[in-house]
Amino acid sequence: LSTKAGSRSVLAALVSKAKRINGRYERFLERTFPRFYVLYATFTKGIQALFLEVKEIRKIKSKMSHQRLSVQQLPYREMERLRQVRRGARDAFRQFRRDVIKAIPIGVIAIPPFANFLVIVLMYFFPRQLLIRYFWTPNQQVEFLDAYDAIRRDSYPDVVESLALAARSLPEPQLQKRLQELCAEVQRGSQPRVAELYAVRSLFSGSPLGLNKLQVSHVKALSQVLFLTTHLPAFFLRHRLRSHVLEIRHLDRAMLRLGLGQLSEEELKAACYLRGLNSTHLGMSECRAWLEQWLGLSCKLQASEASLLANSMVLLSLNYV
Repeated sequence: LSTKAGSRSVLAALVSKAKRINGRYERFLERTFPRFYVLYATFTKGIQALFLEVKEIRKIKSKMSHQRLSVQQLPYREMERLRQVRRGARDAFRQFRRDVIKAIPIGVIAIPPFANFLVIVLMYFFPRQLLIRYFWTPNQQVEFLDAYDAIRRDSYPDVVESLALAARSLPEPQLQKRLQELCAEVQRGSQPRVAELYAVRSLFSGSPLGLNKLQVSHVKALSQVLFLTTHLPAFFLRHRLRSHVLEIRHLDRAMLRLGLGQLSEEELKAACYLRGLNSTHLGMSECRAWLEQWLGLSCKLQASEASLLANSMVLLSLNYV
């Protein structure tokens, strides 16, 4: 027992000494190299955030197992946490797994004392290519989200054009005219009202606007909006698109139960971004107003009308503010 106690005291002394040395090192960096210190602090917080998220996901999974809950029965924040590892969203799961695998060598490099200097060099020269979001500075997060949004926005005009083209094949003249006018308004720079979209919802259940009936080019454009790969056979493209859109629909219902007033600014912006709106330069009031419109449509639609929800990611975002 005395040997064990002695070992613990030695270990505690070593840990305490290491903390003191590290504290001096951080203060030196902050005073002498303030810009470098920002990267260092981002790295340290990123490592902590990554492991906390892994721990939180394991806790949620354990809760689901013990209480026999499905993902749809979880509160909004827990459902959102599991979004990337959900069984029905395999691509998102692979992205989370890639993030963890990507982070392993970073963690290994940083194990020796002061070796995190090498990681910070990587953060400086190759942040978007080599590092995951946990190791991006706040400025880099805005910059990279803007870059990704610019890529997906290239597909927005294609979505509206595909909708207008498909409208020509609709059998009901009145609804055909409504949808064509709606597309024309968007192409002229207007944002449609939720009531206008809801009025044409019946068109999106069957041919030619149901998810299983859309032209492949239309499906590919919508897949780009959700950052999904387009290099798959049509059947898989449709299946994955439907899975992701319905996942967002479940999240919307959980968000409505929680209440938008309960979401932080970060949560509001992330929710808007996921649903097609670049929220990096928007304020809380603008994000909340847009989400109110979105939920006003999403939470009224049936699963069979998922195609309208997918297209609305473009229709409600393209000309917002």
